[in-house]
Amino acid sequence: MLPNPWRGLRGLPADVWVVSAATLLNRMGMMVLPFLVLYLTEHLGYPARTAGLVLTVYGLGGLVSAPVAGRLCDRVGALRVMQVALAASGGVLLFFPLARGLEPVLGLTFLLSLFSEAVRPASLAALTGSIAPEKRTAAIALNRLAINLGMSVGPAIGGFLAMASFPLLFVVDGITSLVAGIGLALAVWRLGLRRHEEVAAEADRAASRGSGGVTGDRRLLVFLSGFFLLGVVFLQHEGAMAVFLVRDLAFPESFYGMLFVVNTVLIVLVEVPLNLAMAGWSHRRALVLGTLLCAAGFGALGLATGPLTVVLTVVVWTFGEMIFFPVSATYVADLAPPGRQGYMGAYSMAFGLAFTLGPAAGTAVLDRFGAGTLWAAVFACGLVAAAIMAAPTRTEPARAAVPAA
Repeated sequence: MLPNPWRGLRGLPADVWVVSAATLLNRMGMMVLPFLVLYLTEHLGYPARTAGLVLTVYGLGGLVSAPVAGRLCDRVGALRVMQVALAASGGVLLFFPLARGLEPVLGLTFLLSLFSEAVRPASLAALTGSIAPEKRTAAIALNRLAINLGMSVGPAIGGFLAMASFPLLFVVDGITSLVAGIGLALAVWRLGLRRHEEVAAEADRAASRGSGGVTGDRRLLVFLSGFFLLGVVFLQHEGAMAVFLVRDLAFPESFYGMLFVVNTVLIVLVEVPLNLAMAGWSHRRALVLGTLLCAAGFGALGLATGPLTVVLTVVVWTFGEMIFFPVSATYVADLAPPGRQGYMGAYSMAFGLAFTLGPAAGTAVLDRFGAGTLWAAVFACGLVAAAIMAAPTRTEPARAAVPAA
């Protein structure tokens, strides 16, 4: 009998499963952000440039939210921050359809981003801050499985809801966020998951010892610069890739949508077993390989002409994504001193900065200089990111002991 490739998940603690379950529910209801541009242009009648301004405000809210959420995780605990962020984002979503006028829309968008984007560093901190270091990558891979399963359902349901009523998107998304936050709070109380309080207490002790924090950690800062560049490469699928395929290669929009099905199916079927099989790899080996695969996958779009070659590029960068992102979060968690979950805030902030700048820069280069220049530049950016990644990870971080449950 073949060994079960999922057996490595058996030893994960209860809070990892609870956080992943809350993430799954939240992502199954996440349907506003994918349809926000259509809501603004088709339902409220704003021009496309105004919709772009709203998305920029959302990105700026995420940049503010990430470091604040990271610091709050240090002080009050990651699970508590996640509970409040889910419930608060649900409340904002329920009020959003009542907004009339650009100023209220921008204000609610900023608030939504503040709370919604706080979930990311809080969930990463909850997954990595209180379990054995050798289990961290598996925990993050499980949570990414929940994210992708949820995102395969939410936007699909959202499409049907949008046909019936755009405001209904906000109601359903808001209710699922509230339910996820309340369910997480009940599970924490029912199962007695108090590790977040231990982490917060350790943070206070670390602060009293004068720990230097994020800005004093050179290895983290170098790594985050490479992570930002990798984010710029990876996030081309949110902007320039769509324009290139539909406008320049004349593929239908349905083909572009199908590529995300390929990406999601691979992640759901392969990511967890792949990361369990790579458990013995060094951070450096996994991070550099993942970065190179992302660079090669997106760079190869410059050579793609037919549908099969495009699909193959997606397969390549999806494997890079599956290798890189769980290990990158694990690496940052291993760098962090005990109780310093603000490191996850800095990690999320670097990705948020890439989200704010990367897609816009990619589409601008595509329009001004053409596809050949864009994908060559993306490949070069990925190579620089891989070289930067290799430097701080040359020496593996000492893995801090985890408080006993």
